[in-house]
Amino acid sequence: MGSLLGSLLLAASLLCLSGCSNLGYYWQSASGHLRMMQAARPVQEWLTDGTAPPRLKDKLALSQRIRAFASSELHLPDNPSYRRYADLKRSAVIWNVVAAPAYSLQLKTWCFPVTGCVGYRGYFDEQEARTEAERLRRQGYEAASYPVPAYSTLGWLNWVGGDPLLNTFINYPEGELARMIFHELAHQVVYAKDDTMFNESFATAVERLGVQRWLQTQAGEEARADYAAYDGRRNQFRALAQATRKQLQAVYEDSTLTDPERERRKQDVLARFRADYAVLRDSWHLDPARLRLSDQWAAQANNASFGALAAYDELVPGFEGLFASVGGDWTRFYAEARHLAELTKTERHAILKSKEPPHA
Repeated sequence: MGSLLGSLLLAASLLCLSGCSNLGYYWQSASGHLRMMQAARPVQEWLTDGTAPPRLKDKLALSQRIRAFASSELHLPDNPSYRRYADLKRSAVIWNVVAAPAYSLQLKTWCFPVTGCVGYRGYFDEQEARTEAERLRRQGYEAASYPVPAYSTLGWLNWVGGDPLLNTFINYPEGELARMIFHELAHQVVYAKDDTMFNESFATAVERLGVQRWLQTQAGEEARADYAAYDGRRNQFRALAQATRKQLQAVYEDSTLTDPERERRKQDVLARFRADYAVLRDSWHLDPARLRLSDQWAAQANNASFGALAAYDELVPGFEGLFASVGGDWTRFYAEARHLAELTKTERHAILKSKEPPHA
């Protein structure tokens, strides 16, 4: 019982979920993770299960080729993670809550001694996440909640089976499935306490660099074309969001503005973002059902939303520059990233900014 309880408490602390000062939140994290682990079965069992759908078997077989590639070619950890599969019977594994002040893109953080401080708080129940977001709004924050298809326990729970493949992402197109597995495994390589932007940008850089290699050497023409189209749309959206963040930051940092002027300019920036997004989405000519989540994000976007996006892409050009500077050697790249994680946040961010190519 003691070891089980210990692993449950560890799971609670690892689920992004820091700041679990109240027992109710602590328990939902631990029990939610335990339910997920109990639902997982080895991939080989699914592959030999006569009742498993053929499409699922195909995806699981693909996932294991991607998993092997991750360790053999990208030198990501070779351990039990992503060798089991669980169907959670829902569309997300957790729902994250983020919050920021009215005139800042700096995310509120939640802290815990094991994982440090992070800029989001996760819930296994969607309604609990929405309730927490509303509570934060009553405190004066701008808040948002959003679905998350996967999370990492940083490799700390590999001894009890590791992080499983999930129905929330197993049916992604080939390139996207590889991207997800590479991203989550990257979190087991490097982790810096109190620096969500560093951790997420590192994992995003690994996923992008890793997918490039997978597509070049392992994928067929159709998979490459599908990924190019999807990634092109993602990059267009990312560029629009980055431009909007810069515009908002300029408004918030302008000390000459009165509060009413600052609010008006803020709303002008957000209105332009939504108008530009509408033009962008129309240019994609996609089924509206495929754009439901991005449409919802754009309609509700606020400081917390833009702050959360920044965590995933702000330092990516620096990591890509670092990768190029070591000649594309994955082992050296990870060693350099680990070294950066040992520095102060200010120092590591400055070094990564210096590694950005001129056009970044």
